[in-house]
Amino acid sequence: MADQSITVQPIAHVLGGRVEPTDDYWGGTRAIIRIDGRRFGADSTKGLEDFSHLEVVFHFHLTDQTDLDLGARRARDNPDWPEVGIFGHRNMRRTNWLGVSRCRLLKVDGLDLHVEDLDAVDGTPVLDIKPWFTEFGPRGPLSQPSWPTEMLTNYFAPAANE
Repeated sequence: MADQSITVQPIAHVLGGRVEPTDDYWGGTRAIIRIDGRRFGADSTKGLEDFSHLEVVFHFHLTDQTDLDLGARRARDNPDWPEVGIFGHRNMRRTNWLGVSRCRLLKVDGLDLHVEDLDAVDGTPVLDIKPWFTEFGPRGPLSQPSWPTEMLTNYFAPAANE
């Protein structure tokens, strides 16, 4: 299989919400996903207000691209958790710097999508927006090791200052 380069352009940007990518306390974070009005008309969001959640694909634009380890490492450098390879993590250290987040859609206002619990920061380039369909959720029994549950205990907890 030949290597293929893929070029993508942002379709929107995140406005507001958090300004720094941090590991925890994203719960209750509100932001706006502003769709590019030069490329999309108001009809591009028609019907979206009927959905409670969105799936958003975005670019980790603030990540230090020299901080990439393709081998195995411990999540958050915690010695109590096992070493896992790059594909066993969901953090911002990705080979293509892509993030995926599911967030609550609060309101559609033209090309502004008001969202909550989007774990992307102000200024983040958004590459795709999809409504969440229940039918695309996991099928069959789920399993995972215990360390992600321990690690993410406070991920969607509200920030202490809110």
